[in-house]
Amino acid sequence: MDNNKFLVGLIGADIQMSKSPALHETEGRHLGLDYEYELVDLAERGLPASALPDLLSELESRGFAGTNITHPCKQTVLPHLTRLSEDAKMLGAVNTVVLRNGERIGHNTDWYGFYRNFERGLPDVAKAHAVLLGAGGAGVAVAHAAVKLGIEKLSIFDQDERRASTLADQLNERFSGEVARSVRDVGAALASADGLIHATPTGMPSHPGLPIDPDWIQHRHWVADIVYMPLVTELLALAKQQGCRTLPGGGMTVFQAAAAFELFTGLSPDTERMSRHFDELCRVTA
Repeated sequence: MDNNKFLVGLIGADIQMSKSPALHETEGRHLGLDYEYELVDLAERGLPASALPDLLSELESRGFAGTNITHPCKQTVLPHLTRLSEDAKMLGAVNTVVLRNGERIGHNTDWYGFYRNFERGLPDVAKAHAVLLGAGGAGVAVAHAAVKLGIEKLSIFDQDERRASTLADQLNERFSGEVARSVRDVGAALASADGLIHATPTGMPSHPGLPIDPDWIQHRHWVADIVYMPLVTELLALAKQQGCRTLPGGGMTVFQAAAAFELFTGLSPDTERMSRHFDELCRVTA
């Protein structure tokens, strides 16, 4: 077996514009690796999300070192894994699966990616109250990061009300206090909030549009998006027009990718180099 050769992938839907292959492969080359990153796109293959178990088996049989997992599979992948890291177990969502010695080990690097990106891009914003849109696989990771960042109260909205209330209950238990609540009226919640965190697929090419009423965004809000295709979503463009401080999802992508790269290879990538490369990729495709 060639210890310098790594075949990894990304399983998800509508992922052809993903920057992950270029980001991973270029860093692999810098570190002297034979590193290949393959997109396993449900939409391109005409497959339903229920095909996930077969796709994992396919990647194992082809000798993959691991795969990233994105929408809509971050939670549905759980029953098909051998074991979970502490982060993945706690969050109930997986974005990285290491395939090693017959095991499928689930990890979550999303929360770390959001945490590092927020620290870097919005280090000094008000954090008394924020609204989180989306309590799915990405939302659970982002919510954890938000509380770790010092956001004192998190109002969570999801189209599935039970999902939002479950996430709020989990956060309150995990952090031993009333740090989160589920809400149905996003406009009312934003009226008293310092900022907005967006963690749904809205804004991606396959889900265009705004996730909220544009009148709800005020100049005093900061707005953080986890979508990075396109880098400036309709939500971020609206927020910029209102004079808000904004945080694109690109940084989260870089930091979660760096953590996944290390899990796949055992080598520490250069996150600053990866950040510069990501910026270049975005300029080329802008």
